[in-house]
Amino acid sequence: MRKLLFILFALIATPLHAEDWPKRAAQRDVVLKDFRFGTGETMDVKVHVTTLDTPHRDAKGEIDNAVMVLHGTGGSGAQFLRPQFADELYGPGQVLDITKWYAILPDNLGHGQSSKPSDGLRMKFPRYDYDDMVRAQQAMLTTGLGVQHLQLILGTSMGCMHALVWGELYPGFARRLAPFACNAVPIAGRNRMWRKMSIDAIEADPLWNGGNYTEQPKQGLRTAMDLSMIAGGNAWGLQTDYPTREKAEAYLSQSFAARSKDNADANDQIYQIDSSRNYNPAPALKKITVPVLWINSSDDFINPPELGIAQKQARQMPRARFILIPYSPLTKGHGTHTWAKFWKADLSRLLATK
Repeated sequence: MRKLLFILFALIATPLHAEDWPKRAAQRDVVLKDFRFGTGETMDVKVHVTTLDTPHRDAKGEIDNAVMVLHGTGGSGAQFLRPQFADELYGPGQVLDITKWYAILPDNLGHGQSSKPSDGLRMKFPRYDYDDMVRAQQAMLTTGLGVQHLQLILGTSMGCMHALVWGELYPGFARRLAPFACNAVPIAGRNRMWRKMSIDAIEADPLWNGGNYTEQPKQGLRTAMDLSMIAGGNAWGLQTDYPTREKAEAYLSQSFAARSKDNADANDQIYQIDSSRNYNPAPALKKITVPVLWINSSDDFINPPELGIAQKQARQMPRARFILIPYSPLTKGHGTHTWAKFWKADLSRLLATK
């Protein structure tokens, strides 16, 4: 008996690891009939969504424990099952303990297993933008999952920008917003330049052929991936980890080989990068009156803190709190947004806010 109790307590004390989360996740596709894009085009759109645990319903029968987590450019909902995020947040007693919360992790339009150019339309796929993506998310929630309100939208990078768009397009739908790693101004300056460089690199590859390629334009994709790695990296950490030319070049080669296994599609990447082209929530930030936790990091090449943009814009929202995570060899550059250890205590405080 004592041995059995010892084993039982050992199991309880052992944290869930990343490989367990996919086993606990449910997958489904929500089809949005005749979805209308901002261009005026219509088509049936599929939104793939991963969910963790079970929705709870209040006395009125409405789901009251839903939180949605939105990924960045080129990502998918599955990235939030990785240990740096899931192991820090979803377990018993943790901030997004899935015995209490119903976590919704969509693949956004043009990404993952949702509808995208590589499904067959290629460059004839409607040129979606962030408003289209957010409207598809809202339709997925309401018509597909029966969710009429969210307790939280947590968005990283592109998802950070989506969270701000949500706050303006659907005020109050989410009772709290947690935008991580973005600004609320048009994608311009250096930010637009490196994105346009990535698109130009793909389109300049002769294999791209106007989007009608028979094999992926690998050289263009490699340049786009390399630019993304530089834009998302932590210069201090990279210098510390790869202090010689040989080590730096070996890492670059290994990194490209690993990223190439993701089966990236060139047209999908062009659409993903370009979807931010008309993003600009700045004029309507005052509409966002729910509690907001806005976090950027000091080592973010994409949203450099020296511009001071987010710090000023956060003051336009009456209940926003802005935090800048200090630069260190341990932070992850732009990617700090997905390493929950840096901000989970602040997220816990946001969720306690009424």
